[in-house]
Amino acid sequence: MNLQEAARALGLDLQLAKASEPNDLGEVFKGIVDRQISALLVGADPLFGSSVEQILALAARYRIPTVYYRREFVDAGGLMSYGTSAYDAWRQVGNYVGRILKGAKPGDLPVMQSTKFELVINLKAARALGIEVPPKLSARADEVIE
Repeated sequence: MNLQEAARALGLDLQLAKASEPNDLGEVFKGIVDRQISALLVGADPLFGSSVEQILALAARYRIPTVYYRREFVDAGGLMSYGTSAYDAWRQVGNYVGRILKGAKPGDLPVMQSTKFELVINLKAARALGIEVPPKLSARADEVIE
């Protein structure tokens, strides 16, 4: 199921907003506000990963509740993230390197994907947005930042 299908199944209207370079981000956020979009999901993209501070500042300026794909956004003040664990991914890289150093041929190693996902919630950011995080959601989080 793709994101559009999942949104429809939940009765949500999903609208896409795209940026190609950092200079586009301000206009994208203005468009989100103009269209009265109530929340934002920032997907994985090299542009977003290199524009963390700018995205956080725009989300705070326009008071848009935002869920990010990496916990680094939340550690820097964002509301919430759900994505793969960087620690787990780096552990897998270490295992691959170890196997290669022991003589395994890289082409013979299986392709691996992250299997550990983490939910991180920043309650300080939630309070700043006037959002009350349901206790059941906080209880399910891997980490809650006070």
